[in-house]
Amino acid sequence: MLRYLLRRIGYGFLILLGVNLLTFLLFFAVNTPDDMARLNIGGKRVTAEAIQNWKEAHGYDKPLIWNSKAQGTEKATDTIFWTHSARLMVGALGSSDAGRDIAYEIKERAWPSLALALPTFLLGVIVIVTFSLGLVFFRRTKLEYGGVILAVVMMSISSLFYIIFGQWLFSKVFKLFPISGFETGTAMITFLILPIAIGVFSRIGGDALLYRSMFLEEINKDYVRT
Repeated sequence: MLRYLLRRIGYGFLILLGVNLLTFLLFFAVNTPDDMARLNIGGKRVTAEAIQNWKEAHGYDKPLIWNSKAQGTEKATDTIFWTHSARLMVGALGSSDAGRDIAYEIKERAWPSLALALPTFLLGVIVIVTFSLGLVFFRRTKLEYGGVILAVVMMSISSLFYIIFGQWLFSKVFKLFPISGFETGTAMITFLILPIAIGVFSRIGGDALLYRSMFLEEINKDYVRT
């Protein structure tokens, strides 16, 4: 058992390392350090000296993965990959090129995201499972045919339409909810009701058809009848 756990942990580490390395290579295949410097400095007519100074200030003047000019272990550690990407595996997120603490930004923004995502998921599961079970319970009836047609229509409409229409109708016309922004404490409820409702409503079409298919596959099995 211990050998199995150690082997799985080793596999997991190698997978994380491979994903980290692949992401790093893809990122720098699209954006070279010169492109990053030019974008952050601003403007197309940037001198080579300014680009070099920016790269030196942010540690992008080093080789990507292997530094053949360094000595000993610095051949691997004195590289962009080690200083900017490998440390992510131990949770050291560092700072962005703009100087902002990434861990702090995630900490500040995680709770509002969780406050929206968790109720949307839980309420969505309840609503969609109930709707799907209703379609299965009334199968081969007009209620099922109408429900399936409604689900197909809802699935065919982009979620962006629901967002824009919901904001226009309930925030701008009826003025029931704020159109944007966020607050902490009990005041955040008024900012969450509309996004949660839109999030649940926009998922009903596709998810209800998926759940209905799964329920139909299981509905006649022995353990369900028992």
